[in-house]
Amino acid sequence: MTHLPTTTPDATAQPSAIPIIIDHVGHIFDVGTPRAHQVLTDITLKLDERRVGIIGHNGSGKSTLIRMLDGLIQPTSGHISVAGHDTVRDAKIVRRHTGFIFTEPDHQIIMPTVREDVAFSLRRSGLDKATIATKVDAMLVRFGLTDSAEKPAHLLSGGQKQLLALAAVLINAPTLLLADEPTTLLDIRNAQMFSDLICELPQTIIMSTHQLALLRDFERVVVFHCGQVVADGSPAEAKAHYLHLMETTSE
Repeated sequence: MTHLPTTTPDATAQPSAIPIIIDHVGHIFDVGTPRAHQVLTDITLKLDERRVGIIGHNGSGKSTLIRMLDGLIQPTSGHISVAGHDTVRDAKIVRRHTGFIFTEPDHQIIMPTVREDVAFSLRRSGLDKATIATKVDAMLVRFGLTDSAEKPAHLLSGGQKQLLALAAVLINAPTLLLADEPTTLLDIRNAQMFSDLICELPQTIIMSTHQLALLRDFERVVVFHCGQVVADGSPAEAKAHYLHLMETTSE
């Protein structure tokens, strides 16, 4: 079993990727009801790169899978392990070392002001107030949010909200960052800025997206279609397969 590190990653180093094993995983929404719908079928993957992209049509199962990696959704069949920890049995351990960025930042912004929201993630850290304040200030500087520190979070622009969501996640120094279409609601400039920030992070990153250009520097891209993996390779290879799918099928 690989132990998840508990210290802040060194941004100047190239840490090893967090290994993820997806073993014959399937998922049925509303299982046992008339609305039951199979969204994933027998997915088996070993992810051991630091930058992995997941692409596919709407409804292809990519968001379901990425949420399974954090234990937000449990497999109906099969198993997933993150650094040797089962995402169901060891869910608390996995979540302690994993950060999740949602498509809509309003879904994870909790506190009234920017500063309070970043600090909220450290509420159970055991750190004293002065240390927390220092960490929060450093994170606000890092993401250009210092001037907005006392502003109501809901008044931020879309790009600033996504930066706030990222800051609130990274202040806990996760070793694995999961991002579910994090740039969908951003304009081109903010999407590229957010992607550039993501790519500079030392964490292992798994990101689903429809914006294929954002994956150009990723090591691996997996293509989903109708709940199954249909391509798995370099960004260029995966993009070519996905574009072919778009030309020959409808969502």
